[in-house]
Amino acid sequence: MTGAEPDRTALVVVDLQNDFCAGPAALARFGEDVAVLERAVVGCVRAVARARERGVEVLFVRFVGDPGHQGPGWRLRDRTLGKRPKCLEGSWGARFHAVVPAPGERVFTKRACFDAFLSDGFEEYLRARGVSHVVLAGLYADVCVDTTARTAFQKGFHVTVLTDCTAALHLPYDAVLGFMRLVYGARTTTADDPRAWTAPVYRAEEETCVRPPD
Repeated sequence: MTGAEPDRTALVVVDLQNDFCAGPAALARFGEDVAVLERAVVGCVRAVARARERGVEVLFVRFVGDPGHQGPGWRLRDRTLGKRPKCLEGSWGARFHAVVPAPGERVFTKRACFDAFLSDGFEEYLRARGVSHVVLAGLYADVCVDTTARTAFQKGFHVTVLTDCTAALHLPYDAVLGFMRLVYGARTTTADDPRAWTAPVYRAEEETCVRPPD
């Protein structure tokens, strides 16, 4: 894909990495519900295939949690809660899981942070490509996917979250999706829905301004 075009869609695959998908910590957190996590991974693989078939650009976002990237608050949290750093640079845990970027597909790195927009060059790349609509898949719905959706909405992007391509870690999944619909105006649907791959149409002339009574 070359050149910037208006109202383009991009699929953003968030943190589909071994430590979050198949590592001991992730599997332990999901316990008997590990099938939920596995379904999300399978959904991401399917979503990437759908996007490539449709000519929708696929962007991968990866997390690295090395202590050298962590701020004091992050380090204190980890010590307090007994958390070990995940996705150390160069480790098995940091590698992509189940699907990898194809030649030419961009990868953006988050260094001990949740939000894809904190990755170097991420927003600038979207703007340069004329992207107005981000489709989010990956992990986790209530952490990095939500944080990225929140910033995307505040920066004026349309947001779609693929419900069959993510899973919640800490909060009830349906509540997380409902929150994103209510607060970010997110479209929540599956990768098989053709609407997921096109930007919503916004027409300023259709707006109605209702004034309060005098």
